[in-house]
Amino acid sequence: MAGYSLNLMLANKSADGKHIGVALGRQCIKAGVSVSSVAERFNVSRQTVYNWFEGRVTPNNQVAESIKEYIATLKHEHKHGI
Repeated sequence: MAGYSLNLMLANKSADGKHIGVALGRQCIKAGVSVSSVAERFNVSRQTVYNWFEGRVTPNNQVAESIKEYIATLKHEHKHGI
């Protein structure tokens, strides 16, 4: 579970899944990808990732496109047990 707190998981679950950051959070929680890994991948702070996961902040359009690709990769890996 990559060390996710119950509070973060509940905040993510109750947030609007239409937001790309929330969708990213759901997929990362499911796949066990750490906040630190996500922060490093997108060159942002961990706090930014937490804000995305909770739907407090929406990533800019350029980052959102990269996030969509990453979500697709995570779904593919999860589906195929990679």
